[in-house]
Amino acid sequence: MPKIIVNVMLKDEILDPQGAAVAAAMARLGFDFAKSVRQGKRFEITCQEKPTQADLESARSAASGLLANLVIEDFTITVEE
Repeated sequence: MPKIIVNVMLKDEILDPQGAAVAAAMARLGFDFAKSVRQGKRFEITCQEKPTQADLESARSAASGLLANLVIEDFTITVEE
């Protein structure tokens, strides 16, 4: 079944203490390839059939009004078949 994927991330100018903690832990564990880490949220919305443009607009409305705090977060929407 197709899914609408909403990825929510903190805006670049917002500090991400959880991401910083993960980056520090990775370095301590020997994963030294990462310069920094940002933590976010992923929402998977399963659809009965391929989402229409109206479905994507509804998902955008849900993301901006419910799933993301637009003051500090940005979001992207994609479709997985």
